[in-house]
Amino acid sequence: MDIKDIQNLIKFVSKAEVSEVKYKTKDFEITIKTPLAGSEVAYAQPAVYHTAPQQVAAAPAPAATPAAAPAASTESASDDSKYVTIKSPMIGTFYRKPSPDKDVFVNVGDEVSNGKVVCVIEAMKLFNQIESEVSGKIVKILVDDATPVEYDQPLFLVDPS
Repeated sequence: MDIKDIQNLIKFVSKAEVSEVKYKTKDFEITIKTPLAGSEVAYAQPAVYHTAPQQVAAAPAPAATPAAAPAASTESASDDSKYVTIKSPMIGTFYRKPSPDKDVFVNVGDEVSNGKVVCVIEAMKLFNQIESEVSGKIVKILVDDATPVEYDQPLFLVDPS
């Protein structure tokens, strides 16, 4: 089983919303465990409760702020539409460096080509090199170093021109 098969298995498990999957052949065995859907909801609820009172308290005072926020998000969305997004192919921990004592793979402004390694994602104690699927210039790095990432989460914006 190669890394692409493992990535596909991880994608399948995340979409199926199951808590554990074991795959075993005569030469290979892998176990993938994920949190239960109920646990994830419990973690998300406190964040909603913390933000809701602030929005209610702030809403009456600045009437122009809600109108300005959609305009700003529309502007940034139109600006970002010309860029190609490099997304995470798996769930894991995002690293910009191959090891703590090495330099980062890419910085903003660096040119990347198809197949160039742009980061590493650690999943199940395996460090998976993530390669660019597009040639261009790194415009923005969307994830902080050593932070968890989800499947299909945007990591980089690349200007292909």
